[in-house]
Amino acid sequence: MEAAITIMALLFVAFVVLGVYLTVKAVGAARRGVERTVTQARKAVEDTTLRAKSMGQVGVGGELAQLRLALRTSMRATQDSLHARVEQDESLKESLSLFERLSGHGHELDDELKRLEREPDKRRIAERMPELRERTERITHAADSLRWAARDRARQFADDDLAALSAEIEVESGALRDWATKGPTTGAPTGAPGPASAAPASSAPVEDAARAPWPEAIGAAKPAPVYPWQTAAKPETTN
Repeated sequence: MEAAITIMALLFVAFVVLGVYLTVKAVGAARRGVERTVTQARKAVEDTTLRAKSMGQVGVGGELAQLRLALRTSMRATQDSLHARVEQDESLKESLSLFERLSGHGHELDDELKRLEREPDKRRIAERMPELRERTERITHAADSLRWAARDRARQFADDDLAALSAEIEVESGALRDWATKGPTTGAPTGAPGPASAAPASSAPVEDAARAPWPEAIGAAKPAPVYPWQTAAKPETTN
């Protein structure tokens, strides 16, 4: 009795621990989902704001917004492209590590451009604009190179696979049309089948039945098999 009570208590504790574990996992997943949604919404709002500034403002403020928008668009497109293809192509892991290093420079430049948007000394910002444009172009050019190289690699793999598949289909199509190039298999004249042609004709139902996709009816009469070493039965002669 005490052993049964102990086992039930252990099972109860195990169920409670499992329930707590599943609850914590569910709460963590929900929190990560909410954080991801909030981050995406914040990025969308920032991109919309930058797009509005780049089109609505003139001078240094509008140019800074254009640089930030071009930088963020290029980096996000490259990140999405590499992450989408790294599972199918292991060699892209090295490209992904290079992009992570490039992302550090991109985040640093984006933070600097964001601070300069609030800088009241527009003359000093205008003096730095050539250097800021050059840094933005270098980072976006590197990101674009990685993205297009990954796309070209994926397209080349797809073209190679399509070429190999087309070659296999051509071979299979030739094999399927091989019956048209074959002549008659027997030399017996038409209308006078000999003993040699009787055996293949009688064995055809057996082969067709073996290839049939459905089972035969119960109790159906099956033709006697004809083996290749059997000779044709000779007709009986009457005196």
